[in-house]
Amino acid sequence: MDTLLPLLFFIIMGLSVLAYGILDGYDLGIGMLLPLGNEADKDRMIASIGPFWDANETWIVLGVGTLLIAFPEAHGRILTALYLPVSLMLIGLVMRGVAFDLRVKAGPNKKQRWNRVFFAGSLLTSTTQGWMVGAYVTGLQTGMLSTLFSALIALLLPAFYVFLGSAWLMIKTEDALFDKAARWGRRALLPMAGALLLISIATPLVSDTIAARWFTLPNAVGLTPIPLTCVLVFVAIAGFFTRTPKTVYRYSWVPFTGAAIIGLMAAIGLFYSLYPYVVIDELTIWETASATSSLEFVLVGIVITIPAIIGYSIYVYRIFSGKATDLDYG
Repeated sequence: MDTLLPLLFFIIMGLSVLAYGILDGYDLGIGMLLPLGNEADKDRMIASIGPFWDANETWIVLGVGTLLIAFPEAHGRILTALYLPVSLMLIGLVMRGVAFDLRVKAGPNKKQRWNRVFFAGSLLTSTTQGWMVGAYVTGLQTGMLSTLFSALIALLLPAFYVFLGSAWLMIKTEDALFDKAARWGRRALLPMAGALLLISIATPLVSDTIAARWFTLPNAVGLTPIPLTCVLVFVAIAGFFTRTPKTVYRYSWVPFTGAAIIGLMAAIGLFYSLYPYVVIDELTIWETASATSSLEFVLVGIVITIPAIIGYSIYVYRIFSGKATDLDYG
């Protein structure tokens, strides 16, 4: 139990961050796409995420909460090193929340201002999350190479979110906005593929530990399904966009599902690269874990909380399934 509990909490934390990245990723992507739509499009785009984003953001609370409770030493190390980007991310999230409510309530004359705030908050949140991922993968180092890698991820993670946003709009919209979303998705696919390729190349260059994990035998052979799956999914999505408009509309869930699979493969690869570290090359899962009695106590809450979050999410997504309707702030 002393060995399994910390590992279980590490997996829970990782799955929570993955769920957040995919689910909140699409509404961050829609925020960054907002300037490309006309006034009617913008209202429908906001309406497509309105019922869901509170549920989506719950996952990051669970992930960070798990880090704090289960791995307090790592939490202090990570949050201290990432104080500035975390603060900027929170500012971005606040900007999004305020703009979502005020873009209509403040009156039509100020609507464009709040649309710009929503876009800026989405972009700020996405880039700072990218920076944090890059810094975390490099072990929170402060050298030039690590800084450049963090900056690279900060620039490239938004491409993944934009694709997710486009794919979500394809599921939730129709007619002219659906056609625009499909066009945005096609345009975002190549940058997203290039982003993941560059990250895959750069990651082993900034971490000897990760390089040793991926490029030594027999590991290199056993890990082949991860990049191979990503390549096949990219090819499948690209081929899907060449289908007839009727087929694309009928199977509009394909791009989002493909992006989710790519996100899952990336998460599995990252887990393998980091294990058994919470902070790579510094703190292992067991070195930084809370006392077993504390973890056993918290596990009771986790067993209650996770089904509640999943049940609430399923309920919300089921109630608001189908195409997005006109935006209503009443």
